[in-house]
Amino acid sequence: MTRKMRGATAVALGATVALLASACAGQGSGSTDDETDGGTATEAGGDVTIEWWHNSNTGEGKTYYDQVAADFEEANPGVTVQVEAMQHEDMVTKLQAAMQAGTDVPDVFMSRGGGELQNDVDAGLLRDLTDDASDTIDTISAFAGQYTIEDRVYALPFSMGIVGFWYNKDLFAEAGIDDVSPDPTFEEFSGYVDQLQDAGIDPISVGAGDKWPAAHYWYYGVVRECEFDTVEAAIESGDYSDECFLKAGEDVQAILDKEPFNPGFLATAAQSGPTSASGLLASEKVGMELAGHWEPGVVGGLREDEQVPDWMGWFAFPTFDGQAGDPADQMGGGDAWAVSQDAPDAAVDFAQYLLSDEVQQGFAELDMGLPTNPAATDSLSNETLAQLIPVRDGGGETQLYLDTRLGQSVGGAMNDEIALLFAGESGPQDVVDAIEEAAASQG
Repeated sequence: MTRKMRGATAVALGATVALLASACAGQGSGSTDDETDGGTATEAGGDVTIEWWHNSNTGEGKTYYDQVAADFEEANPGVTVQVEAMQHEDMVTKLQAAMQAGTDVPDVFMSRGGGELQNDVDAGLLRDLTDDASDTIDTISAFAGQYTIEDRVYALPFSMGIVGFWYNKDLFAEAGIDDVSPDPTFEEFSGYVDQLQDAGIDPISVGAGDKWPAAHYWYYGVVRECEFDTVEAAIESGDYSDECFLKAGEDVQAILDKEPFNPGFLATAAQSGPTSASGLLASEKVGMELAGHWEPGVVGGLREDEQVPDWMGWFAFPTFDGQAGDPADQMGGGDAWAVSQDAPDAAVDFAQYLLSDEVQQGFAELDMGLPTNPAATDSLSNETLAQLIPVRDGGGETQLYLDTRLGQSVGGAMNDEIALLFAGESGPQDVVDAIEEAAASQG
């Protein structure tokens, strides 16, 4: 059974201002999935430039995307791809500003779907790709739901995955943890934390300074404690009074009470530099980190040899006794290529090229994420990352990151309150109250 990547068609109900945008380009047909015709991408008026924003700004990933752009230029005379590779949070900030202003929007860029996508569609910033990229959409149709609004597709997902704990097998072994469950209970997870602490190893790094990594703990608590349909109903109504949302915060508090995080975690960045949460995992200073399918690539890029280390393992977020959520459900989402409304037609061709067999296979070989093109799923080099494919596609529901699902107004208030929970300045009920207040204020 295929895991359901739901959450886009009903997303409008909880969304307002976009945090990370997606957009689409002018009119015209795109190229085929596997090749670009040298003449199709050149506009009638002559040469054309495509501005492309992405967040693979280190190591082999950056080098690869530079080569992808160069290959497209070579196959499409008259087209220049202007590449802007940015650190993730910087890219989010720049996209937010561009979307709110409605100007200087890049031609091709990353979108996360959900309420953020809905806002950009409502603002007229995105191109409907349903017809122009129909062949590509057919290829990745299992993952298009998060980017579909009223049966129209507004972005092309290139990586879809799930969040879990990436851990250092060597440090776990040093702590005497020889049997790691792929889907531990909270009691088993607590045991890992205890053994790492007893061995003098900081168990977990978290980039709470960027808020969203800390918020992922609460999102996962919701996945575990709430039935999927309960969450959908709450997003639609703005009523989060079901006790499962309170239990989600209590689960997070139980983790916090174990004091498992790296020193200074409240100010730690997510992924930027050696002292970030990912940097601490990369330099083997912590036992594990809760992160998405992007983590092997990020960790590899932060290591001196720029290689994904052999010691990386993965297990799912723990389950809790008596939880209402299906144990097979996960939290995650992905990234898609969107094209701005004012972009040249060549941008659609380029977005499709990024989903081609060749480009997706190279993406997978470098462990940059979990590809959506079925022709590339067997190309993942990292065995641990490859193990996520059957988990991703093996049944159950995948709840889209809740801040993305809700949009900036509600999602931002939620993340702020969860950050206060991590700081010991808020409680589980305060998180629920903050979400309800933000939902009520947006109408």
